[in-house]
Amino acid sequence: MIDRIKKELSEHEYIHIKYDLGRNKYEEYEVKIENLYNRVFTVKLKDNRLKSFSYNDIITKTIKIKY
Repeated sequence: MIDRIKKELSEHEYIHIKYDLGRNKYEEYEVKIENLYNRVFTVKLKDNRLKSFSYNDIITKTIKIKY
């Protein structure tokens, strides 16, 4: 499953992430994918900050991605 997610992410340069913080709170980002590692991937925000997420965040639906 993680390999499938990595393959999908590698096919896109920019994505939209909706991050579930719990208690009906969300953060949304338009980001550029920087690197894909074995367990995590890093993205660059518009203000040049880097954030990292794990592939498990996608599996558990902590983050939702739109291409």
